[in-house]
Amino acid sequence: MFSTGQWYFVIFFVIAFVILIIFSYRKDKALHKIHYKGSIWILVGFVAFVIFLFFLKGWLHN
Repeated sequence: MFSTGQWYFVIFFVIAFVILIIFSYRKDKALHKIHYKGSIWILVGFVAFVIFLFFLKGWLHN
């Protein structure tokens, strides 16, 4: 399906992409702690809302 050159390219691309993502995350880690402080509560609220919708759907279905 793929030639040898295409497989080499895929392997090189994945390795380079992962390394780039790791370096970018490490560089921005301090900024994320400053600018996105307390954002976990947004996630908690969203999950609670979705659970509430499932509860409401089950309650109204019966």
